[in-house]
Amino acid sequence: MTILQDHVVAVTGAGGGIGREIALLCAREGAAVVVNDLGTSGDGQGASAGPAQQTVNMIVAAGGRAVANTASVSDPAGAESIISDAINAFGRIDAVVNNAAIMRDRIFHKMTEADWRDIIEVDLTGAFLVSRAAAPHFKEQASGHYVHFTSASGLIGNMGQASYIASKMGIVGLSNSIALDMERFGVTSNCICPFAWSRLTGSIPVNSEAERIRVERLKQMTPDKIAPMVAYLCSNQADGVTGQIFGVRKNEIILFSVPRPIRTMQRGDGWTPQMIADELIPAFKPTMHSLQKSADVFCWDPV
Repeated sequence: MTILQDHVVAVTGAGGGIGREIALLCAREGAAVVVNDLGTSGDGQGASAGPAQQTVNMIVAAGGRAVANTASVSDPAGAESIISDAINAFGRIDAVVNNAAIMRDRIFHKMTEADWRDIIEVDLTGAFLVSRAAAPHFKEQASGHYVHFTSASGLIGNMGQASYIASKMGIVGLSNSIALDMERFGVTSNCICPFAWSRLTGSIPVNSEAERIRVERLKQMTPDKIAPMVAYLCSNQADGVTGQIFGVRKNEIILFSVPRPIRTMQRGDGWTPQMIADELIPAFKPTMHSLQKSADVFCWDPV
């Protein structure tokens, strides 16, 4: 029996790239799939029903079950429609994959309010709205799985992506909150940090040899490599795995750490600003992390 037999999975941003590969694999693993995609460009412009329907056609041609949904995840009614389409077409909802995202690279001092708000609305608020729409169903049936997409840009850092990075770190907090709040109902919530060449990473500028090498590494990491971990986290075999951040980098699967205290220092009579400068910072400095970009940390060739 396949791992998602009789499951119903909603995948946002499934009209191409990583989302499409997730939808296709979930269908092959036995799930009925709601394929959501607004059909915009990578920076959120335009709209088309074509990409979502193409994914549905591929699933149906292979003998699977799927319906298309072209709503915007950032619209409350649209987010609700993704879940209601699952209920109406297949009778239930078992897993939500929050993959939909847009990106606009801007160095911080040139970032506009519109750039900030648009990315937050799609990448973070959209994940909240779709997750919230599914929550009552998960609670009632005492089961359900959320998989949210974060980014190495958010977990580690990159230049020119403040809005995208803020949304992707927000996803981590959202996922952890859902995991804590809904654990009592048998619901899991986890994050995936994908390393893959996609429509969004295709916008990475190449202005140096280091950037060229980074892009060539990314091109080796195809979207289909992300899908197996997602399908697993959508299945009942992942019950009890919750609140985690996993990375997938070609054939590597990574478990990320989360922020926890690493040093403390105490003075019984309290601190003054000068004492902090003279005593605390020199003591903490060897343990402080340095500024890094994701390419600095993941600097080896994908395997």
